[in-house]
Amino acid sequence: MLSTVISAMYLVLWVSSCAFTSAADQYMTRALRLMSETPLIDGHNDLPWQLRKQFNNELNKVDLNTLETTHTNIPKIKMGRLGAQFWSAYVPCDTQYKDAVRQTLEQIDVVHRICQKYPETFMFATSSQDIMDAFHMNKTASLIGVEGGHSIDSSLGTLRTMYHLGVRYLTLTHSCNTPWADNWLVDTGSEPSQHNGLSHFGKQLIFEMNRLGMLIDLAHVPVAVMNQVLDMSRAPVIFSHSSAYGVCQHKRNVPDDVLKRVKQTEGIVMVNFYNDYVTCSKTAKLSDVADHFDHIKKVAGASIIGFGGDYDGVTRLPEGLEDVSKVPNLVAELLRRGWTDEEVNAALGNNLLRVLRKVEEVRDKMNGTNPDDVPIPYEEVMNPCRTSHGYPNAGADHSLSVLPLLLTMALITLTAI
Repeated sequence: MLSTVISAMYLVLWVSSCAFTSAADQYMTRALRLMSETPLIDGHNDLPWQLRKQFNNELNKVDLNTLETTHTNIPKIKMGRLGAQFWSAYVPCDTQYKDAVRQTLEQIDVVHRICQKYPETFMFATSSQDIMDAFHMNKTASLIGVEGGHSIDSSLGTLRTMYHLGVRYLTLTHSCNTPWADNWLVDTGSEPSQHNGLSHFGKQLIFEMNRLGMLIDLAHVPVAVMNQVLDMSRAPVIFSHSSAYGVCQHKRNVPDDVLKRVKQTEGIVMVNFYNDYVTCSKTAKLSDVADHFDHIKKVAGASIIGFGGDYDGVTRLPEGLEDVSKVPNLVAELLRRGWTDEEVNAALGNNLLRVLRKVEEVRDKMNGTNPDDVPIPYEEVMNPCRTSHGYPNAGADHSLSVLPLLLTMALITLTAI
């Protein structure tokens, strides 16, 4: 009799296990189907920086098919169904006022060379159409984002040059103030504000990015800059790798009132996987990341959500999201939580595609607008590593140079009302 009872208990446990496995398989099967229909577009991956740190960008010494010292390699990309990636052209803040432009150009170069070395896997991309073309060719569309305004050395000409080289977003700051913008550490109180957000030149930069068709990335900026840009920009903005402040009160995350403004302006917040931004602690689980997706959806809707893993740029990742190959697990978790196919497709890539198309539309409408060639005032960038060539009256007050910009912005605002 006892053996019969034990056998029955094992049978119940086995059936329950099979049912659980079947349900899990169902969500994963559905996730993979959606990812075959809509490209997963990730907003931020620091593999180029790892290539510099580990190999000094000597790609001849690296095989991305077998590299095991990074979160990202070609087999992991294939397993993760990565449809498009914004690769970060990042250089640290200690390059500011020194060789930031050169080092950033070298990071842009390494992304181009990755695409050239592995053409069967990567396709260099600069537009929404390129992303879809690559997806239909079963390749990972490879776009470039420059992470940190210090990389342009306060030069609109450098910004334009980087755009011509394929850069499609600029993160306004990293973790240091620039001569024209405050960074997120200002909100922690660990650094002083130098500009109350953006300086006059910072506002010139926003207008020029709109004109170029370059995405404005508000990851790493303080709330004051978030709101100033949301007030000014004619195009929607992105947060390429930021999570929800309402879930984890870290100053790198986006507060609820800003989430609502992103919704109003049709932008996107691409959720970061870094444990410290997910749980405000050293450890996290995949479900904790899903909580950020749920919170943003609750506050502002599924139309502003994307993926911004920050792989190869962080030291701690959630259990279940240890590398690029694991992202389908998160998609399956969203489905398990009741997300509809339409909502998942929006977060996978449709939201970012919509934002990029709108940015391209604003660019096309501004096609007749001349490039801004008024430089930042010399006294705002004067330092021992910088010459004054091009400033005939170096040290004079250039503040009047912003008047045409402010008048233009006022007219735009009146037209929009």
